[in-house]
Amino acid sequence: MNTSTILAGRVVAIRGAVVDVAFEAGALPAIEDALIIEDIGGMRVLAEVQAHLDPKTVRTIALQATNGLKRGDVVQPVGGPIAVPVGEAVLGRLVDVTGAVGDGREEFQADVPRRPIHRSAPPLSSQRGTSAIFATGVKVIDLLTPLAQGGKAAMFGGAGVGKTVLVMELIHAMVESYQGISVFAGVGERSREGHEMLLDMTNSGVLARTALVYGQMNEPPGARWRVPMTALTIAEYFRDERHQNVLLLMDNVFRFVQAGAEVSGLLGRLPSRVGYQPTLASEVAALQERIASVGDAAITAIEAVYVPADDFTDPAVTTIAAHVDSMVVLSREMAAEGMYPAVDPIASSSILLDPLVVGAVHAETAMEVRRTIEHYRELQDVISLLGVEELSSEDRRIVERARRLQRFLTQPFAVTEAFTGVAGKSVKIEDTIAGCRAILAGECDGWQESSLYMVGSLEEARQKEEAAHKADGTGVAA
Repeated sequence: MNTSTILAGRVVAIRGAVVDVAFEAGALPAIEDALIIEDIGGMRVLAEVQAHLDPKTVRTIALQATNGLKRGDVVQPVGGPIAVPVGEAVLGRLVDVTGAVGDGREEFQADVPRRPIHRSAPPLSSQRGTSAIFATGVKVIDLLTPLAQGGKAAMFGGAGVGKTVLVMELIHAMVESYQGISVFAGVGERSREGHEMLLDMTNSGVLARTALVYGQMNEPPGARWRVPMTALTIAEYFRDERHQNVLLLMDNVFRFVQAGAEVSGLLGRLPSRVGYQPTLASEVAALQERIASVGDAAITAIEAVYVPADDFTDPAVTTIAAHVDSMVVLSREMAAEGMYPAVDPIASSSILLDPLVVGAVHAETAMEVRRTIEHYRELQDVISLLGVEELSSEDRRIVERARRLQRFLTQPFAVTEAFTGVAGKSVKIEDTIAGCRAILAGECDGWQESSLYMVGSLEEARQKEEAAHKADGTGVAA
């Protein structure tokens, strides 16, 4: 935008994060343009235009605390949206929504390239589909909800069921196999989690190829609302101008929606369903549609999504789910039983679980695993009332195999090794399929269930079973 036609304005009203600015002459700055509010004492606050109230006044949302601002303070238009640093300079660094450094190290040089955080999604004609599998080494995900290279995967779960741990494990699992760039967006999360993430990435050696963008829980809603856009802008630069694959990790996308609802309420908009903003669908789409594969490079997104009160029919959850390729649903019941990762094999899904993409053996094995576990769940009420002895021999066999499958799909994580004392395991998809097929075929019917719990491949479970039999003197299992 041509800044010469927009003169400086003045603050006329402040209500928390909402600041009204009047411009006496010239054109008004456009919606989503950035403004800098300057206090006499040298304080500078960045705000973003959200509405034109009349021919001379705009309503803005401040992205930083407005304490100390007053009516009459000078407002300078930037001449476009917020522009943040991108490129090699941001790798290994932690920045906030405005691109300012947050890791206590030196500021960015003046010659670092900058890009606006608002831009349209790539046109459909330039996007390319992808069917390449993004191997994670996590058995239950690779088998039942395979992730797509250049796709969008979301981890849905309530409070305390393991979303952040799962996202951190996926980061850890990809250190060896994935050689591209990673961008992590911490949206409305706790300061402690951000500190742990920074330490974990430093210790694992991936920080040099990772950019961290944070808008923490204690920051104004405007900052939390725009943090994913800042992270996405950094990712798009590497995809479009460096032609590098990018792994975009977001924790937590629900906080982005929640911040948008707060902003909507501050701006005086009437709420929609369940109190969410009326612009919920378009806000989520503006973020998700920019995550795409273009040319020879792709952005692969892995997103954690908090599910309020474990209600999967919540409008925010259903709106986000409509955009993702792979849905990894975390179950509180499975977490309560100690089945970690607590991925629900029935509710989770992926568009890649197709014989034409993953192969006939993989697809058939996944369907048989699901069918067996679902049959077991249907029988659980009968079992709790009458006992497993009242089932037919066929049903009893299915129940026993389903319980063994559930335990085989558990796995120790590298990121929890410090707490559990158990070394993390990464399992190839071929080993996962072979193990599940062996259990379904009845090869493990005589094994103790505990032998299959928290192991990697079936061979490890076999060794565990043999050790257990030697210990009690009953000989080696069949």
